[in-house]
This record gives sequence, structure tokens and C-alpha cells, in this order.
Amino acid sequence: MRTVNFYRTESGNAPVEDFLDSLSGKQAQKVVWVLHIIEELEVVPGQYLKKLVNTDDIWEVRIQFGGNIFRLLGFF
Repeated sequence: MRTVNFYRTESGNAPVEDFLDSLSGKQAQKVVWVLHIIEELEVVPGQYLKKLVNTDDIWEVRIQFGGNIFRLLGFF
């Protein structure tokens, strides 16, 4: 089981939380749903989580909602 933690600046700002606040309710709900999948599933489908090629373990969370694709970058 994984735990998703959002980056916080030294001043306490959380850019990902700010991004989620800027989305519509349904868009934010889909992003949160995908993050829960990443936390709960041992093997996460590649459509939601994949390691970026030629990086030092940077992972991409990919969320598709309607005609929009949202990407969050992270690491373990």
C-alpha cells in the first residue's frame, strides 16, 4: 500500500492542492479517484501511473477527463 503526499513549500503552500482547487468538482473528483487507485492497488494500470523514460525515477500520474488530460509528477 502506498501513501500519496503532496509537496509543500517552506512557507506551507501546496501547489497540487491549489491545482485541485482550480478544477471543477467533477475534474477534482476524478483526480482524487486516480490517486486513491495508486494508493490502494498493488499493481497500478499503466494508463494511470508510469515511470518516465530517461529519468531518475520520476513517475507520471495521468488522469483523463473528457477532452482534458491532467498530469502530476512524483517519485517514491
